[in-house]
Amino acid sequence: MIEIRSCAGFDELDACVQLEVEVWGMDASEIFPRKAFLLAQKIGGQAIGAFDTKLSPPSPSSLVGFVLSWPAIKSGKAEPSPYLHSHMLAVREAYRNHGLGARLKREQRLEALQRGIRQMEWTFDPLEIKNAYLNIRKLGAIARRYQVDFYGVSSSRLQGGLPTDRLVAEWQLDSPRVEAALEGRPPAAHIIEERITVPAAIYQWKASQAGRERALTVQLENRRLFQQAFSQGLAVVGFTLDAEGNGIFELASLTQAQAGLNP
Repeated sequence: MIEIRSCAGFDELDACVQLEVEVWGMDASEIFPRKAFLLAQKIGGQAIGAFDTKLSPPSPSSLVGFVLSWPAIKSGKAEPSPYLHSHMLAVREAYRNHGLGARLKREQRLEALQRGIRQMEWTFDPLEIKNAYLNIRKLGAIARRYQVDFYGVSSSRLQGGLPTDRLVAEWQLDSPRVEAALEGRPPAAHIIEERITVPAAIYQWKASQAGRERALTVQLENRRLFQQAFSQGLAVVGFTLDAEGNGIFELASLTQAQAGLNP
């Protein structure tokens, strides 16, 4: 029994901060404080929580997940357009792998569309197979930008001491592509021109000093492949898992990708 709703009050926002520390294990210099969550809500962003209603009595400690976004403006166009930048998605370990992350993203989308916001973006680590599967396969986002060491040095244990390379997920909230993904329907057919693989063992390699060099080698090679593909007009349009659990990014021409984004 999970309730998804906007966080209310200082105690629930404090619970978000505590979960942030629990999930990423960052030091104090990188933690988003309660004020950042509060400000996001006040200026048009989102601080949405997932609460386990089975826990009794109900309290901020029942928070088991959250998603945080900030309002942003697209420039460089005739008319700048608003969008949301989703900065964090966290789920407590015992509640993972049950679709809770997707539920939080769905609530983000619904709330944004109710306000007339049609676009959302966020960054994600291209070495994180589960995140890529959620973002590309289950939510229908595409990616066509690669940011090298986007955040600089990070104390997060999930980063494993590697550069903070990120792909930028673009989520066109009311597009046929996104609607198909959310309904579990297959996406439009694309001619796949490039595939980029992330080994299933990447999690073990990142977590150990002995394996870190192997993880870095994969990161640098995949960085090269993504940058080359994007420079040639390709975009990430699919993500699959093979029999061994390796993650495979599928890239097609940006023209094909954009065809599925028009509502």
